[in-house]
Amino acid sequence: MNTDSLIMTTTRTRNSLNIEPVEEWPVFKKRPLVIAGPCSAESEEQVMSTAAALVASGRVDIFRAGVWKPRTRPGQFEGVGITGLKWLRRVRDQFGLPVSVEVATEKHVYEALKHGMDAVWIGARTSVNPFALQEIATALKDSDVMVFVKNPVNPDLELWIGAIERLSHAGITRIAAIHRGFSSWEKSSFRNQPRWQIAVELRQRLPGVGMLCDPSHMGGDTAFIGDLSQKAMDLQYDGLMIETHIDPPSALSDRKQQITPVELMKVLGNLVLRSPTTDNPEFLETIEDLRSQIDVYDNLLLDILESRMQVAETIGRYKKEHNITILQSSRWREVKDNAVDKGVRKGLTPEFIQAILEAIHQESITHQMKVMKDE
Repeated sequence: MNTDSLIMTTTRTRNSLNIEPVEEWPVFKKRPLVIAGPCSAESEEQVMSTAAALVASGRVDIFRAGVWKPRTRPGQFEGVGITGLKWLRRVRDQFGLPVSVEVATEKHVYEALKHGMDAVWIGARTSVNPFALQEIATALKDSDVMVFVKNPVNPDLELWIGAIERLSHAGITRIAAIHRGFSSWEKSSFRNQPRWQIAVELRQRLPGVGMLCDPSHMGGDTAFIGDLSQKAMDLQYDGLMIETHIDPPSALSDRKQQITPVELMKVLGNLVLRSPTTDNPEFLETIEDLRSQIDVYDNLLLDILESRMQVAETIGRYKKEHNITILQSSRWREVKDNAVDKGVRKGLTPEFIQAILEAIHQESITHQMKVMKDE
């Protein structure tokens, strides 16, 4: 079953949230808003050296570092705890740079506020838990900190929206989402599959909420950071959160996806920022013509899908007459493998072909199940 077909409902959430647009936040100077710093605060020297290099660049808006690190297995580096908040506070006091930290519990929030954090972010493992989110929202109630909400580990749009709503209902007005990709059993070059359409849908459902991209966790490798950052800009994201370490090879966590301050400046310097609109009449006329062509092809696709489902229903009737199960696994694998091969030769990605086929296959099963039940 295509997961996105379940979670990307067309039902629109009423956007009654009192959320201030990112471009109106005091820290916002120009697009993209940049949050940078190490995955983990490891030592005072490491934190201060990284911060000094980022401040010297003049391009970072918020400094980030994790002090509580949720690890999958025990025995791994789990952060320095409250001590790291003191180092972050020193960054703020010495450089005048706003600082942020990840929070996962009510206690984390209290400590972050006590140590003067300007912003907090809620990680993917926490945003998936409504109980934890509600405790954090209550602890943050009516505070003026900036709150960033990463997407849940799994591609569940409703959980992501629910997390933002809980924070808004607690009186938080500076809230933005962070798209860091989604875990999946499917093979992928990325650590977390982007599934850009889910983030796009969130912005359609909650148009006042800012969107940042975390290419570090999305890609899981520094090689992907530049391209993923550019894609986020092309989708009109408001900012980027990029893990930046003064000496990545020595990092105690996620060293493969952290870049140096110098490399960060190269990534930002190479970004192409495009305008969302134009008054150019030639462009507007051409784009309207092309969109009309798209509409024609979309209608043709719907006609073809209708015909395909009619054939699927006929197959379902024959299966029922001969007492045959609906699902034929070997046939499905053959169809999928052949389609992926053909799709790749036509310039389509395997991920796209698989997603389309899974959605069509599920719809065919639904039609055949109806035949089995009704006739």
